[in-house]
Amino acid sequence: MIRLASPDIEKVDVDAVAEVLRSGQLVQGAHVRGFEEQIAARTRARHAVAVSSGTAALHLALLALDIRTGDKVAVASYSWPATANVVAVTGATPVFVDVDSRTGNIAPDALAATLRRETRIRAIIPVHAFGSMANMEVVTELATQYGASVIEDAACALGASLGGRAAGTWGRLGCFSFHPRKAVTTGEGGVVTTDDSTLADRVRALRNHGQDPNAQAPDFVMPGLNYRMTDFQAALGIVQLRKFDEILRRRRQLAAQYKRLLDPTGIETPQALETSAHVFQSYVVLLPSRTARQRDRVIASMRASEIETTIGTYHLPLTTYWRKVGGYAAGDFPGTDDVSSRAVALPLHTRLTYEEQVTVVEGLARALGEEE
Repeated sequence: MIRLASPDIEKVDVDAVAEVLRSGQLVQGAHVRGFEEQIAARTRARHAVAVSSGTAALHLALLALDIRTGDKVAVASYSWPATANVVAVTGATPVFVDVDSRTGNIAPDALAATLRRETRIRAIIPVHAFGSMANMEVVTELATQYGASVIEDAACALGASLGGRAAGTWGRLGCFSFHPRKAVTTGEGGVVTTDDSTLADRVRALRNHGQDPNAQAPDFVMPGLNYRMTDFQAALGIVQLRKFDEILRRRRQLAAQYKRLLDPTGIETPQALETSAHVFQSYVVLLPSRTARQRDRVIASMRASEIETTIGTYHLPLTTYWRKVGGYAAGDFPGTDDVSSRAVALPLHTRLTYEEQVTVVEGLARALGEEE
């Protein structure tokens, strides 16, 4: 089986985790602080706060901004469910915004229309789909115009940038994930980045039962949660970050090879903004429109050929829960309808060989031929 994804785990990663386990210092120790410092340095954010998952990062970002019942949050309609779920669990209402079908990222025109139409939108959550930056210049301009805070869902985008400015530093807060499908993994885990010291301290307190992060003795100053990252996760993350530049170079090399192989096929390869540096957390292609209805059969056919593929991500308004709650239907979000029906994620990880890429592309072409 040609795997869809495979974390870059070597002996040095295992040894780093084992060392922490043997130490007995497993939570909120020196490795967590070191990991936070390295993420802050890499993104050039003033603060990085490590947490238990990317979902926890998004949840804490909303809580830090005091998003609550009665508020609305503009959310990209094409994403993993966590992006909308965290809004709902605060009591606020997600307002879905259509995406550009070429990039999978929030469509500026759709966001502008949503902000004109809706009241009480206190925050905007753009998603950097698959490691490609959303148009943050327009998003932040609109946010300022309408008095909304921006929380970047940069779960897939560590190392990505737009105009030289890192993902996670455009909004008031940025949220990263270190799930095993990400280029850098801590198993599970996440980070919140911000330049705002007050917000950073709120996130630090909220992740740790409401404990004041600056008090000399333990003092609990607000209701909080247990969203802490373990020290052995952070130790793994530190080692992963040492390899990150090489991991990123390799993923971009593989993406370039896929593009050369796919260009003659008519299958659309990933698109990014002109000044965006894509990190290819996933390599997601778009099938020809005429084959969109057969997408799931194509994925099944490739799996039968020992090639693991999957969809890009989810059309959130058309998932069962949000369709029921919001009354959404096909046609309400045409960009999302298009990209979600045609997107296929191809295998991409550092151990993938050129010969395997050729097999993947040949298998995809064969599966498409079977459906025509």
